[in-house]
Amino acid sequence: MSRRPVHYRTATVRGHEIFYREAGAPDAPVLLLLHGFPTSSHMFRDLIPRLADHYRVIAPDHLGFGRSAAPRAASVTYTFAELAAITDEFTEQLGLSRFAIYIQDYGAPIGLRLALKHPERITAIITQNGNAYTEGLGEAWAAPLALIADRTPETEAPVREIRSLDGIKWQYLHGVEDPTLVSPDAYHHDAALMARPGQDEIQLDLMADYGSNFDLYPAFQEYFRTSQVPLLATWGAHDEIFIPAGAQAFQRDLPNAEIHLLPTGHFALETHAAEIAALIDGFLARK
Repeated sequence: MSRRPVHYRTATVRGHEIFYREAGAPDAPVLLLLHGFPTSSHMFRDLIPRLADHYRVIAPDHLGFGRSAAPRAASVTYTFAELAAITDEFTEQLGLSRFAIYIQDYGAPIGLRLALKHPERITAIITQNGNAYTEGLGEAWAAPLALIADRTPETEAPVREIRSLDGIKWQYLHGVEDPTLVSPDAYHHDAALMARPGQDEIQLDLMADYGSNFDLYPAFQEYFRTSQVPLLATWGAHDEIFIPAGAQAFQRDLPNAEIHLLPTGHFALETHAAEIAALIDGFLARK
């Protein structure tokens, strides 16, 4: 574990306060960590100290998540295009001109939109249950897909359950061989933040917009083919949200992609942070 301290900072982007964690030497190669739903940069709390000796590690909370600002949906358009634009401006504000990205869940379409806009800036991709292929969509997508197809009170109701305490706990524990290794603090932390006023519309708006990411899958895949960006997949093999076929599909466009299926679920860092850190360190050192 690194002796380098983790700093907890904020930046103001488009008038919104964006919280982020940062560790490592200012002149070290940059690794940008992009979290998924329903969590925040908190999901990287065990990974950051394991990488900070070799990399400048930066993990922002997306707008509406974690400790970043969460203005009401009536005043902000919550779409993946908007979250990607904010992340883009965040990286420019921090002067990040070249960086690798770690993408998980919602972080995948956000990070890959950055790659489409600035392919020259992306040195490598680490994807941990961060999807870019229809093959990766598991059975847990039934309710979100119904909402995407037709947003009504009837299709909203089951999606609300996904961000309830029980729904969040399922995401953390399902597919984990030994659930006693997962700290309850993780899913209670997420559930408390998801229960704040205004979160209902924010999260429904984002889930309803997820279809815009499907529309970009062909462009993401074309980016992989033309760039041949180095890619490492460290994937929870028992995830029913983004299933292993999504990890394996990367090799169709990136034959040299390194794929590792780990015996865990959607939030693989909860049980395999040390193994994932070692895979990242070796991968980035080679690439």
